[in-house]
Amino acid sequence: MDVQQLLTSFKETFGSEANRVFFAPGRINLIGEHTDYNGGHVFPCAITFGTYGVARKREDSLVRLYSLNFKETGIIEFDVDDLEYDTHHEWANYPKGMIRYLKEADHAIDTGMDVLFYGNIPNGAGLSSSASIELATGVLLEGLFGLDVERIELVKTGQRVENEFIGVNSGIMDQFAIGMGKKGAGILLDTHTLQYQYAPIDLEHHNIIIMNSNKRRELAGSKYNERRTECESALQSLQSVTDIDSLGELTEEEFELHKHVIRSETEQKRARHAVYENRRTLKALQCLQDGKLQEFGELMNESHLSLRDDYEVTGKELDALAQAAWDQPGVVGARMTGAGFGGCAIAIVEKDFVERFINGVGKQYKEAIGYEATFYVASIGDGATELDKEVII
Repeated sequence: MDVQQLLTSFKETFGSEANRVFFAPGRINLIGEHTDYNGGHVFPCAITFGTYGVARKREDSLVRLYSLNFKETGIIEFDVDDLEYDTHHEWANYPKGMIRYLKEADHAIDTGMDVLFYGNIPNGAGLSSSASIELATGVLLEGLFGLDVERIELVKTGQRVENEFIGVNSGIMDQFAIGMGKKGAGILLDTHTLQYQYAPIDLEHHNIIIMNSNKRRELAGSKYNERRTECESALQSLQSVTDIDSLGELTEEEFELHKHVIRSETEQKRARHAVYENRRTLKALQCLQDGKLQEFGELMNESHLSLRDDYEVTGKELDALAQAAWDQPGVVGARMTGAGFGGCAIAIVEKDFVERFINGVGKQYKEAIGYEATFYVASIGDGATELDKEVII
């Protein structure tokens, strides 16, 4: 599909011509999982799959939203001054929340708008389709209404929508990667301070393969919030003997020295993952800077095992994908990506082995799980932006 087709769909849906096109990518996290809300480091990158928003301002106060991905819900309408969460509005609560919080921050969104959304991120796959639509809406509002808004403000607004409007207690990684992404680079982000640096990812002879388990992942209904609560409890226990604000401040040695104060074995496992995963992420950056891709892959493998054994968020589907990937030739490393409980895994694979990899993992996964996985060859792209109308998507 190209932008012209989206413009045609807009006219068919709303009866008028759209004049602006915006895009926000999805993201994968190469390493550093469930560390973002624990004050640790993450290492995500934006991908070239994402969410498109085709838009036109209206002269009245009516907001009309339509998604080509959820045609069954039809056009969802509300007033630009009536921005309460509404369960009947389903997916449209994400853009509605962005409008609400930017208005509350005194940005002048003073008329309604017609917006057609289209996403080519598999829904529920764990590639952050929700943060993608949040940031697509953010840059759309910025462009349509000429808002003077810093990119980091859009990033934080997206997280606030997720936390307060939708009710998922997630960290800032997804919105940050999508808002700040850079072609050909990962972002090492300190989620505690929001300091970040870009790290070029040289994959001249390798591809990143996204493996969708095709088990849908619904964060709000998962054990995500439970994991966060367990980590907060472990942190409180550690604060009785250490002067820290987050688990991300601890080294492995410091954790091992003080872990006995965490009485719950489960909470101790959760904290161990947060501490060790944070350190793995810092080591991973160094590996890339030193050109040691194989060592980076080994850290990816260790990350999955920790998520499986200590954090317990993988599940049989993601474990089957990881194991099948490890069994293939030409694989540098593989791990689940995202929150877990279904969704996707990723692998770095030598280009000469990609076709064999997809066939091998696909066969092994179907034998183990009973249904098929889906595979995507990912490219690392730029963050949320306005598009030229001639862009092919």
